[in-house]
Amino acid sequence: MRLTHEQLGPVEVPDELERVVSLAPNVTATIFAIGAGDRLVGRSAFCWRPEDAERLPVVASYTKVRWSLLADLAPDMVFTTAGIQRQTTRELHEHGYSVWSFPLPVSPWGILENIRLAAAFFGGGDGGLAAKLGKRYLDLAGELKGVRVYLEYQLGEPITIGRGAFMHAALEHLGAINIFGDHPQAYFSPPLSEVMERKPDLLIFEPKRIVNRERQLAAVSQKVAERGWQSVPWLATGGDELSHSGPEFFDYLESFVARARELLQK
Repeated sequence: MRLTHEQLGPVEVPDELERVVSLAPNVTATIFAIGAGDRLVGRSAFCWRPEDAERLPVVASYTKVRWSLLADLAPDMVFTTAGIQRQTTRELHEHGYSVWSFPLPVSPWGILENIRLAAAFFGGGDGGLAAKLGKRYLDLAGELKGVRVYLEYQLGEPITIGRGAFMHAALEHLGAINIFGDHPQAYFSPPLSEVMERKPDLLIFEPKRIVNRERQLAAVSQKVAERGWQSVPWLATGGDELSHSGPEFFDYLESFVARARELLQK
């Protein structure tokens, strides 16, 4: 069948997907979640959810493709994500692959839309997954009402969120206040001198994927002390959780809310 992609124009998509490569972590996790993981034959280096995904050959990083391996795998479809993989999507198309990029969510509702999109590609429903996750998300409304939050992704340099980020929308849903919500950028390097001036009630640190939890927590504790932020409660996520836009995000969000409420009640 022929579909029209907003970036690529007309794209030929097989009626039945049997051999699929996913280069986007959220899409890979979604494909497993809807029960189509057996169709995947390759992944990116960052597709490590769920555990079964790690058994697949690594075809690419986010932006660099191992073209010879991809040719050997002979996929009938390659999935990417918008944003950073825009050029990769174009290159795959130019190499003659059927490719489709999933949109970046601007709120957790976008995760549910991508679940429905993935299910449509595989010719079936999602088994009620999107509806169940949506219900769980609705149940979290207002759980952190009025809590002023500073969120920092630790990606070499500190990165925080403005009102364009999907996690900003999630914090709004929880009733929390993103202290940098007045910034239009989705992601940017924060002026650290302003953090305490904006009076946060809670500091959230999100490292990359965990290698050593004890060392991770020690590093965050040291960072808080060096910045003189010890007076504000903080927590560190398990790593790449609140930035993950796959189905597991809702598990991570529930866990975060529970930990935040416990911490703030001390």
